[in-house]
Amino acid sequence: MNNPITQKLHWDEAILSALREDISWEDVSTNAVMPVAKRGRAELLCKQDGVIAGLPVFARVFELLDESAEIVFHTEEGAEVKNGQLLAEVYGDIRALLSGERTALNYLQRMSGIATYTRATAKLLEGSRTKLLDTRKTTPNMRIFEKYAVKVGGGNNHRYNLSDGVLLKDNHIGAAGGVRQAIEAARAYAPFVRKIEVEVETLDQLREALDAGADIVMLDNMKGETLAQAVAMAKGRAETEVSGNVTKENIARLVSLGVDYISSGALTHSAPILDVSLKNLRPLE
Repeated sequence: MNNPITQKLHWDEAILSALREDISWEDVSTNAVMPVAKRGRAELLCKQDGVIAGLPVFARVFELLDESAEIVFHTEEGAEVKNGQLLAEVYGDIRALLSGERTALNYLQRMSGIATYTRATAKLLEGSRTKLLDTRKTTPNMRIFEKYAVKVGGGNNHRYNLSDGVLLKDNHIGAAGGVRQAIEAARAYAPFVRKIEVEVETLDQLREALDAGADIVMLDNMKGETLAQAVAMAKGRAETEVSGNVTKENIARLVSLGVDYISSGALTHSAPILDVSLKNLRPLE
């Protein structure tokens, strides 16, 4: 995330797009009260307990608006923070601090909320060999930040996008004419280094996927005894992933099954934000 190449290729572009969304041509309110440059200082304060994530992105917003901006952090990425804690001091052109405030906080609140939710969910899997995965159910144009926040929170990333791996879901299977046909087509098309994952909803589909040589089987929305049977069938033949309406509240029931992975879209689409705010802005001159 802090790699300068990644920064320039990916997240600078996204941050600038977010800033342009918020500032069409000028910040009227800021320009009214601060017509000339003046250096100032503000405090980043935590307003509830959680896991902080996105500090480099928060800082980058101000750096893109003001090259002289300086952020002094009093915590570190992935730390558990408390209500009332001083997280950072932000120094720079007051115009940049005012204009960048909402965008910077939007990133930090969203990413910290995901990290907090993920950390709480991952703790439920401690002591097992099962890995917690995210999904592609991310906010448009926020995926690079949201998947990073999952990792900060202790989760793992599934494929980043459609170019990143083969995952044959129900509609792929329908388009191909069946489980076997979809796997055979993927095997013929995809590079040999790619694993092939197949989503199955019944034991018959699972049997067909295993016989066709799937590397990973995603057991989608299976329940109770059927899910237990599916895990037993796949053992030694393919890796297993459980998915479908998995949340922090119900994930514990899956741990004893011995699956390899549990994927949860809730990590990114249902995590509430962590409340932080930028306060006490004062001129330094």
